[in-house]
Amino acid sequence: MKKLLFILFTIHYSLFTLLNAAGVEATVSNTEIVAGNMAQLKIKAIGNRAAFPDITEIGGAKVLGRHENQNNSFTYINGEMKSERSTILVLTFAPQKDMTIPSYDVNIDGTVYKTKPIDLKVVKSNVPAAGSNSKFSLQLRTDKKSVVVGEPFLVTVYFSIQDGIRLSENPQYNKPEFKGFFSKEIGEDKNYREGKRQVTELRYILTPKSEGNYTLGPATAKIGVADRSRRDMFGRFFGTTWHPIASNTIDIEVKAKAEDTDLVGDFRLENSMDRQEVKANKPVNLTVKISGEGSLEDFEFPAYDIDGVTIYSDDAKITTDLQANSIYSTYVKSFAFIADHDFTIPARSISVYDIKSKSVKHLEIPEYQVKIKESSSAVAAVPQVPKAQSGKVQTNLKVPEKSMLDDGEEKRVVDNVPSASWWMIALAFVSGLLVMMLAKMLPSFKRKKKYPSYKESEALKILYPHINESKEIEAMVRKLYAKKAGNKEIKIDKKELNTLIDQVRV
Repeated sequence: MKKLLFILFTIHYSLFTLLNAAGVEATVSNTEIVAGNMAQLKIKAIGNRAAFPDITEIGGAKVLGRHENQNNSFTYINGEMKSERSTILVLTFAPQKDMTIPSYDVNIDGTVYKTKPIDLKVVKSNVPAAGSNSKFSLQLRTDKKSVVVGEPFLVTVYFSIQDGIRLSENPQYNKPEFKGFFSKEIGEDKNYREGKRQVTELRYILTPKSEGNYTLGPATAKIGVADRSRRDMFGRFFGTTWHPIASNTIDIEVKAKAEDTDLVGDFRLENSMDRQEVKANKPVNLTVKISGEGSLEDFEFPAYDIDGVTIYSDDAKITTDLQANSIYSTYVKSFAFIADHDFTIPARSISVYDIKSKSVKHLEIPEYQVKIKESSSAVAAVPQVPKAQSGKVQTNLKVPEKSMLDDGEEKRVVDNVPSASWWMIALAFVSGLLVMMLAKMLPSFKRKKKYPSYKESEALKILYPHINESKEIEAMVRKLYAKKAGNKEIKIDKKELNTLIDQVRV
């Protein structure tokens, strides 16, 4: 009997599944929303298998969230059972203007169905102006809407909340999308009061990568507000109601530069060499500083490559800030050159497009001739390691100009020791036998000397300031640089490395 009922149920279920026609339906959470609030488009596909199109924007507004799930439901109407299998796609977006959500094609069980277009009205809001009735809002603003490639500009996000709103948790903030731009957040959050609202500012510096028309944003956030309809036994509110909000978007026009240049802005350059005459295998240091109005966040100084010269450089130090509503940057980079023969550091020229004068200027670094002094020191024969092409070190560390071994030959003092008598030799022999016998009688143990563990990058920073103190330290520094630059053939003796570190830390 049970088997018969199961078979009948299966036939009944299959029959109604076939009778339920496949179809698709699109709806929105609300056909009229306030600018700054989120909207959701729900597409429901009825059928066993549904394939939705790849929707990245709706009416020009970027899709900010995508969620898909499947449902199986059974209903009884007038004594008849109906079943329905559906797949639901929910898309979240932040519309900025009135739009018509277009028709979309959905493939259900091999057949294509179309959704109906939906009109959506967006009511403009005056937030974050003081006195607004909105509880909270996000606003996106920029100081420029038309720039050239490489020209930086400022984008500010304003988050405002009305007095008296009790947040249960910190807002879950997502910064705007800055596709097509180098971006950096500058400074700390700025908080202040404006009328009856608390305002927080977040500032970003953007630098366009290529010409074209772009859309910035929106910034989004979820605001958790304490649920005042629920209280615990002590009368305290508990529970959270989450409110998703979004900022406006901004269209930016990026134009091509009149001439291809390394930088855009108004900059000046300073450079300095610590010395131009040095002993063989001792470093000379060059420091380059660029500063002025504009962004240097994505600038990379061209590398030096000189035959027979080992070149090390540190990571550039870049700072960016606002001064009188203008963007100012500073870029500092140092290079160390080591060789055993005279060499020339070639000149460098950096082109800059000046927005104000619409002209191209050049920042010049002169050519430097470096003279290697001859030395009678025996230290000249330092083991050579393959040149590190991209080694990095903090070359702003002070390097002693004078080595202890640069003063000439080491002096040896040998004392005259009188020959030992026969009885002294015999006594030493007997003493040695007694010590060996006692050692065998005592419990044996081995003590393995432990060496502290240093990372090679850490060891490099410790040893570099002492590079002039001994040929062993200099050779080890060269090996560490070469290995850091990617030379896998270099082997570092950990015992020797720790011994050298112990020497310089005494």
